[in-house]
Amino acid sequence: MESLGSRLKDIRLKAGLTLRELARQAEVSPSFVSQIENGKSQPSVATLYVFSQLLDVSVDELFEARDPHPQPARFVGQEEGWEPGGPKNPTSAWPPTAYSNRVSVVHPTHRPHLNMAEGVVWERLAATPEHAANFMKITYAPGATSTAGGDLVSHVGWEYGYVLEGELEVTIGEEVFHLHSGESLGFDSAIPHVLRNPGETEFVGLWFVHGTS
Repeated sequence: MESLGSRLKDIRLKAGLTLRELARQAEVSPSFVSQIENGKSQPSVATLYVFSQLLDVSVDELFEARDPHPQPARFVGQEEGWEPGGPKNPTSAWPPTAYSNRVSVVHPTHRPHLNMAEGVVWERLAATPEHAANFMKITYAPGATSTAGGDLVSHVGWEYGYVLEGELEVTIGEEVFHLHSGESLGFDSAIPHVLRNPGETEFVGLWFVHGTS
């Protein structure tokens, strides 16, 4: 959360917004924004989306800074002609720069976590350069919701989810979907929605959110 707070502050300053102005637009108190930036408070999922929209960045960019000069991927057996453009490398059909940042493998021990309010945890499953795309494992404690007060929210993009464990109630517009292990869904995130764990055990699922920017 300390990393999130410092990232939020950096992005806010680069956007030319004062703390009070961001709080006003997000309809939260300045002290709440200050607590988040100082790592003393945890935002809800909905608040995180509001911040990302107001600051014109993806939620992914609030996790960590993007490296403007990423190191090219190292290929196994470079000394034997497997380097980009080498005679044995089938990826030579594409420019090396188009390939080097397109693969992301994340070991569970190195997976970034984001613990938010209401007992919601996001775990980043891949880190590619694609903008406004988030592939996550999400966990909801019993009774946890994606918004602090259970209000419906909307944002740009699409969401796709798969239930691994437990159950999840997803309200989309005027419809309510009750999902159990093995079930999945996809929906337009522009429709007001909220996620809630109505069960007595932890909910765990795979979630993919894709924006349009």
